[in-house]
Amino acid sequence: MTRLESTRAAFRHRFFPGVTAREWNDWHWQLAHRITGYSQLDRMFRLSDDERSAVAVGIRPESDADSTTEHALPVAITPYYASLINPEDPTQGIRRSVVPTIHETALLPGEDDDPLAEEHDTVVPGLVHRYPDRVLFLVTDNCSAYCRYCTRSRMVGQRATFSMAQWELAFEYIEAHTEIRDVLVSGGDPLTLPDEVLDWLLARLRRIRHVEFLRIGTKVPAVLPMRVTANLVRTLRKYHPLWISIHATHPDELTPEMRAACNRLADGGFPLGSQTVLLAGINDDVETMKRLFQGLLTMRVRPYYMYQCDPIPGSAHFRTPVAKGLEIIRGLRGYTTGYAVPNYVIDAPGGGGKIPLLPNYVVGLDEGRLVMTNYLGKRYTYPDSSLPADA
Repeated sequence: MTRLESTRAAFRHRFFPGVTAREWNDWHWQLAHRITGYSQLDRMFRLSDDERSAVAVGIRPESDADSTTEHALPVAITPYYASLINPEDPTQGIRRSVVPTIHETALLPGEDDDPLAEEHDTVVPGLVHRYPDRVLFLVTDNCSAYCRYCTRSRMVGQRATFSMAQWELAFEYIEAHTEIRDVLVSGGDPLTLPDEVLDWLLARLRRIRHVEFLRIGTKVPAVLPMRVTANLVRTLRKYHPLWISIHATHPDELTPEMRAACNRLADGGFPLGSQTVLLAGINDDVETMKRLFQGLLTMRVRPYYMYQCDPIPGSAHFRTPVAKGLEIIRGLRGYTTGYAVPNYVIDAPGGGGKIPLLPNYVVGLDEGRLVMTNYLGKRYTYPDSSLPADA
C-alpha cells in the first residue's frame, strides 16, 4: 500500500468507521454521506482562519435551505474526494477548489451572477441557444461536489425542480429548430441522475432526427468515480455518438479510481475530453498543468479546453492575469505532445462565446516571408505566397 493509499484508508476508518468497502464504492452511499456542514469540515480538516471565517458570514452548507446569504453557493464534498484532501494544508489545490474561504465574500466590479449571459440566451427553461447549431441543456442543479468557482453558482444546489414536463419544452424547441445538430447535456452534473432517468432523457433526444450527436458535461470521474458503473456504461452506449467532457482541476485528482472510471467510459466507445479552469494558487503553473494534462492522456482523456476563470461574484482570488494562461500554453507547446496542449479560451462575459487565446509566435514579415519563433525562441521563416515580395 502506498503512502497515499494508507492516508486515504485512515481517513475512511476514522471518519466513517464501520463502512464496508462495498458501501464506500457505492455511489448512492457517497452522495448520501457528502460533507455538507461546517461541523464536519472542522472535524475532518484543520481549518485556516480564512476557511473558518467563511462560517461566520454564513456561507451555507447544502442542508441549510433557509440561508439568506446573498451569494450562497452550497458546500458539498463526497467522502471519496474528501479523502484526497490534505487535512493540514489549506493551500492544497483540490482543497481550495471545494472548501470555501472568506474571500468568496469580496465582490468586485465586473463580477456578475450570470457572467456569460446564459439567461439572456435561454429560450425555454433550462435550454440555452447561443451558437447556431448547438444548445446547452441544463437538466439538473445538483452536483456531487460543488466547485467554489462554478460558473453557475447562481443556480446549482438551489434544489430547483427539473421535471420531465419542463424537459418536454426543451425537446419541443429542439424539434422545431432543425439547425440544431449538437446537444450538450449539463447542469449541475447530469451523471448524478439515476440510470433510468438518463436513459429516458437520452432516448427522447435521440428521437429528434436532426440531432446528430450528444455530449455530457460532468465532473463525476474526478469526484465520484464509482458512479461510472457497468450499467451506466451500458445505458449510455445505446446513444452513440455520445461524447463526454470531464471537468479536471488538478493532478491530485488522477487516482486509480478516476483512471478506472475513465477506462470504463473509453472502453464503452465514448470520446473523452477534459475542461480545466485556470485557477490562481491551484493550477496556475506550467508543471502542474503539464502533470494534469499528461496524466489525463494516459487515462485516454484529451485535454480540450483551459478556461480563464469566469467573473462570478467572489471569484477574484481565483482569477489569474490572462498573461499567466498564455505563459502556460507557451510552456506546454513543444515541451510535451500536442495532444496535451488544450485550447486556452475566455468565455466572453456578456454572452460572446468562447474566444481562443494564443501566444504570439509571429514576429513579422520579411521580403515575402513570414517570420516566426518556435517554442525555444529561435527564429524561422516561411515563404507565404499571399505576401508581396517587398512586404
